[in-house]
Amino acid sequence: MKPRLPRLSTRALILSEGRLLLVNAYPGGISDLWCAPGGGVEAGRSLPDNLMREVHEETGLTVAVGPLALVNEFHDPATGFHQVDLFFRCDIAAGAIADNWRDPAKVVTERRFFSRGEMAAIRFKPDSLAEVAFGAPGIARYDPLEIIVK
Repeated sequence: MKPRLPRLSTRALILSEGRLLLVNAYPGGISDLWCAPGGGVEAGRSLPDNLMREVHEETGLTVAVGPLALVNEFHDPATGFHQVDLFFRCDIAAGAIADNWRDPAKVVTERRFFSRGEMAAIRFKPDSLAEVAFGAPGIARYDPLEIIVK
C-alpha cells in the first residue's frame, strides 16, 4: 500500500476537578475506545482555532487553548492512513457538558470526565494519554508511530 500524506489533527487535554474529558468518537457506539476531543485541521486556520472549533462541535464547550503537551502519531499499514495528533492543554472558558448536546457531525456519541483511576478500566488512545494529561506540565512529549486500533 502506498503511503498517503499524514492527516493533521488537534486534540484537547481538558481537566476539571481532577478528571479528564474524553469522547467516544464512533458513530453508533461501534467501539468502546475513548480519546481526547478534537479533530482534523482545516487549512488557513491556526491550530488553536481548529481545536476550539472541534471541541465546541464535539462537546459544546468553549475552551482556551494552552501549551502543546503531546505529539502522537498513528497509522494503518493496510490502508496507508497516517495521522499526527497535537495535544494541547486547555481550560474550559464557557459551557458545561450537557446530556442533550449532539455533535452536529454525529461522530461523537458520548462525552465523559474520567479520573486517572477510572481510566485504568477503559480503552483509550494514545497509551500515554493519562500519564501526559495528569502529569506536570512541561516540555511537550513525543509518542512514536503506533498502529491504529478501533
